Amino acid sequence: VQLQASGGGLVQAGGSLRLSCSASGRTLSNYGVSWFRQAPGKEREFVAIISGSTSTTYADSVKGRFAISRDNAKNTVYLQMNSLKPADTAVYYCATHYSGTYSYTGAYDSWGQGTLVTVSS
Repeated sequence: VQLQASGGGLVQAGGSLRLSCSASGRTLSNYGVSWFRQAPGKEREFVAIISGSTSTTYADSVKGRFAISRDNAKNTVYLQMNSLKPADTAVYYCATHYSGTYSYTGAYDSWGQGTLVTVSS
């Protein structure tokens, strides 16, 4: 199984980016897929999850600004990030949920390599 995260970059505060998570060797529609992020010197934190039934849950810090979605035909999950803030600067990772509490990194069995998002003030 390989997850590939892409779409990161440098953006000014208030701007938008869309991250993509594609997979080989796994059909993402059969899994809950999450985005996590890790800022320098901080622990990896949960951002959003989309279930196999397309229900979604967000961290309070991104609620109303980020939207997670999936395109099953492309076997890809997206994270649309709007109204970005400098505090959103981090490496963003996608992961497939295996078992357990979705906000816990140990509940995931496959991780992408991460894509860097930098938001300038």
